[in-house]
Amino acid sequence: MTAGTGPDGTAAGTAPEREPLPESARKPERILLVGMMGAGKSTVGQLVADKLGWGYLDSDAEVMAATGLTVPELFSLHGEAAFRAAETDALGLACASAGPVVVSVAGGAILSPENRDLLRRSGRVIWLRARPETLTARVGDGAGRPLLGSDPGTALRTLEAVRRPLYAEVADDSIDVDDLSPDEVATRIIDRVGA
Repeated sequence: MTAGTGPDGTAAGTAPEREPLPESARKPERILLVGMMGAGKSTVGQLVADKLGWGYLDSDAEVMAATGLTVPELFSLHGEAAFRAAETDALGLACASAGPVVVSVAGGAILSPENRDLLRRSGRVIWLRARPETLTARVGDGAGRPLLGSDPGTALRTLEAVRRPLYAEVADDSIDVDDLSPDEVATRIIDRVGA
């Protein structure tokens, strides 16, 4: 070892060159939570962001900020197609945001093939999976949720049957949330992504 060099032969004060981590071992810069309405994406997403000190984005909140309308108002005034377009715009902006962020993705965003492709390319996708009866208990009478109509339980079962394979398609991992508290779900997400 010569003066000014470290024990590994590199210049003192510099780190030796290392092989880059394989893609699968790198910590994600984006955690994307997908799942049905009532699965807890917003509550859990905020908890994960708080625990990690990351930013947080909620698709529905981003749609409201961009349009100036609540989700029911947007449905009522402009229809589901307008809502889906706004939802896609919000997801695109969230997936392009700088810095580490947790994104609670709107439940129906996975209906679009383009959105599913974007999700797979944009970060670690975690599916918060819940039984239809859990979802029904959580959404109650469905107020503020235009797709549920007058029979939330039946509507949720129908929607869940259509969306389940799409969530499975995009998810890197899934967590069954039925018997867990939001804090327990958040802790499992952090453990699984290694953030």
